[in-house]
Amino acid sequence: MGTHPIDELMKTAMESIRDMVDVNTIVGDAVQTADDTVIIPVSRVTFGFAAGGGDYQGQNDSKSDSDNNGFPFAGGSGAGVKIHPVAFLVVGKNNTIKLLPVEHNTTIDRFMDFISSMLDKIVPVIMNKKEEEEKNKNKKEEKKQQEPF
Repeated sequence: MGTHPIDELMKTAMESIRDMVDVNTIVGDAVQTADDTVIIPVSRVTFGFAAGGGDYQGQNDSKSDSDNNGFPFAGGSGAGVKIHPVAFLVVGKNNTIKLLPVEHNTTIDRFMDFISSMLDKIVPVIMNKKEEEEKNKNKKEEKKQQEPF
């Protein structure tokens, strides 16, 4: 028994989909900026596929059933691809890594981003203040050591 035409139809469609599926579709090529920051796009990829077909018998005419060796085949296939950008992975000069989402879906996401950006601004100020306090403390100790008894 020979192969059915639907086999070839499915094989062709699956090979086409396999050619489209690539890791570079999901995690894009890295882009390096002038200040050595690397930006990597991340996407959500959705594939859909359908195929079908069938054998159909034409209207009976003057031919007898013995003359009809097979029924005609009709089939089709279709596929769809949806690529949705999700985020950008940003690798900074100091090997700091940030995931920047394209969309904020909830209030919690916005709040977390706000807190993160506030911490990025507050932490250096606090660290500078601690360093200044330590310098002042060291200066006071040096003055005490220099004073006569």
